[in-house]
Parts: sequence; C-alpha cells; structure tokens
Amino acid sequence: MLRSLVLYTALALGANAAMAAELDPLKTGEMQKLVTYNAPIDLPELEFQDEGGKTHHLSDYRGKVVVVNFWATWCVPCREEMPALEKLQKTIGGKDLAVVTIASGRNPPEKIDRFFADIGVENLPKFTDKSQRAARSLGVLGLPVTLIVNREGQEIARLIGGADWAGTDAQTLLRAVISDPA
Repeated sequence: MLRSLVLYTALALGANAAMAAELDPLKTGEMQKLVTYNAPIDLPELEFQDEGGKTHHLSDYRGKVVVVNFWATWCVPCREEMPALEKLQKTIGGKDLAVVTIASGRNPPEKIDRFFADIGVENLPKFTDKSQRAARSLGVLGLPVTLIVNREGQEIARLIGGADWAGTDAQTLLRAVISDPA
C-alpha cells in the first residue's frame, strides 16, 4: 500500500506540466492552484460507501467528467467550499458532469447530516471513506482535495485546498473538459 501511495504521489507531482496545454490558459483566478498533467493518470479502483452502507466505485461514473472532492466535517475550508460544489452540480452537473463528495476518515452520519444542514447543502452525495483507503491510494494527505477525472476515469487535474467551484473560472475550465472529445 505504501509503495502504491509513493508511486502515485510521484506520478501526480512529477507530471505537472499540463495535459493541459489546453487547460493551462483556462487556469485563472482560484483555478491557478490547479495542478494539471502531461498525460491523464490511471486511477486505482476507488470504493466508497453511501449513507446506507452500500459500496460505490468511481468507475460507476465512467462516461462523465467527475469532480471528486475529499472533505471532512471538521475541515473549515470544506465548510466554505461545499456550497460552491453544490452550485456547480446544479449549474452544469447532469449527463456530462457529476460532483462526488467523499467524507474521508471518521465522519459519523449524524455529523455529516448536521454539516450539510448547517451550510444549506441538500443535493450532494454523502459518500464516506471511513478507512481512508481511497484517499490514501490517491495520495490525499490533507483536506480538502479535489480531483478532476475525465470520462475514461483518469485523473487530469488536482486542486489542494478550497476553491470556488461555482465561479466562472472553475465552470469555464470544466466546460472545456466536458467538451473535449478525447
């Protein structure tokens, strides 16, 4: 496990030039923090659970661009970012894009429910990764971390820290990813 974490982290950090000759010009505002890659990175099979304990996989979203956000109930930047992720889902989510929010670590269901209620989020999934297996396999070491995954299920970009995903900068970039035929 440690070996795959080190390898994944090295690939993600070492590939930082930009697949993204296409995305780099779109990295404006808060999206300037977005790390893009020379080539998409294959992801391990990720498992996470819904509120009822049913297991889901990132591959369930194949065919869509996916914004995967790792967060926690105790994370202050997550509290600020989550309403923007919901607005992103409402604005451009649907058949071409999905926002997948995964609470990483110990986040009891009642705390997740309270967190969502306190910040007024009603329409995002309450997935969990209690064991942090999915987060660790991706080299997620702090929160929040957001991955942009292409239609083939490969990571094409990563943002460490919070961002305004409902803003024009993020939506312009994501619309470009959605319209990319590759």
